[in-house]
Amino acid sequence: MIVKTKKIKSNRLDDNQVIKKCLSIQFSLDGFSFCIYEPEMKIFLAYSKYVFDHKINTPEKLLKAIQQIFLKDAELQHDFNSISAIHDNELITFVPNAFFDEDNLKEYLKYNNKVLATDFFAHDAIKNQEMKAVFIPYMNINNYLFDHFGSFDYRHASAILVETLLEDYASKELQVFVRLSDNFYKLVITKNRQLLFFNTFKFQTSEDFMYYLLFTLEQLEIDTNTQKILFLGEVDKHQELIELSKKYLNQVSLLEPKLIETETNLNSTVLRENLELFHSL
Repeated sequence: MIVKTKKIKSNRLDDNQVIKKCLSIQFSLDGFSFCIYEPEMKIFLAYSKYVFDHKINTPEKLLKAIQQIFLKDAELQHDFNSISAIHDNELITFVPNAFFDEDNLKEYLKYNNKVLATDFFAHDAIKNQEMKAVFIPYMNINNYLFDHFGSFDYRHASAILVETLLEDYASKELQVFVRLSDNFYKLVITKNRQLLFFNTFKFQTSEDFMYYLLFTLEQLEIDTNTQKILFLGEVDKHQELIELSKKYLNQVSLLEPKLIETETNLNSTVLRENLELFHSL
């Protein structure tokens, strides 16, 4: 069953004076969200988020859920000037340009991920960085979107996350970002506006979560007494992880997202949960 958890809408969405509407959608095995943006006025007109009340563990089941959402959600029936799709899975790695070869994308992923002979490989440039994101998109969903909309752009959520953190939140100092999702989290570490470390960790218990985080910081010789750890993503769902982190880390806080111009009520919580979605347009 699909459950809508949040819905925010501007009255201007149905206004005939709104000339352009750009749609951005993000999906993973945990859920689906979208926003609608007006580029001329530079405002967000709508945002909706769906979660699945049972675990979806295959791209085929995810496609069926997305098809149901498209059939029922009236806001997705508008005509859009552009469409962006954001794939969110663990099938990604970052490769410095010096080692990047477009003809060998599979080689970058096969050692850390289960790669199938039928997989399609894509890559993404990271803005103002000498590296590429190599990833495996859900091609069945891409095919559905192409049939539904025609041409569209797609990227990986982790590429947008890293790019956004480096562009808008990183500094010369060492910084540690923890992006929480339902059953996994992404750890991003930067310094001098460069990516030092990225990885995704699955966890079943809070002890799993804490072990991976502390072990990584220890291996990178990062002082847990003085280093500030910034949390973003699904922080409201995982308050117990935040509180547990405070027992082992002295400098724990939530990322304060930079406000974006909007007519809808996009508060800090919504922006923190959907950093990739709102920076994809």
